[in-house]
Amino acid sequence: MSRHIILDSGPLGLLMQRQGVPPADACRHWLLRHIQDGAVVLVPEIADYEVRRELLRLNAIAAVERLDRFITAAPNRLIPMTSNAFRLGASLWAQLRKDGLPTADPHALNADVLIVAQVLTAGLAANEFVIASTNVSHIARLAPSEIWQNV
Repeated sequence: MSRHIILDSGPLGLLMQRQGVPPADACRHWLLRHIQDGAVVLVPEIADYEVRRELLRLNAIAAVERLDRFITAAPNRLIPMTSNAFRLGASLWAQLRKDGLPTADPHALNADVLIVAQVLTAGLAANEFVIASTNVSHIARLAPSEIWQNV
């Protein structure tokens, strides 16, 4: 079974930067190595949203085009946001709050919880995936995650 690498918005945003930016080039090299080793790379739709909205705000049209190409480069790369994912996300958010482990401001949408909910509703078992991020402190409470360089 192939290992699934789920991209949080941090590494996804790095991948969309132009060539010649050292952290972005390092992230592209990292991801290419994993793909060559057989990893399946997936992008939760909420991460696409987070990256896309910032690229649009910056009027970074070439980067938006890179994002579109990346998402469509492999079949089913995008994990769609569904009603079930929103409902699970609400449950996860509420449970973390009850346990005294909030992951964001009470009024925030909380994309980290929604990323986890999207992955879990996509049917992947915990031993089949890792969420690659630039900050795992919140995600790690709910699902396997690592700083992208450590994956």
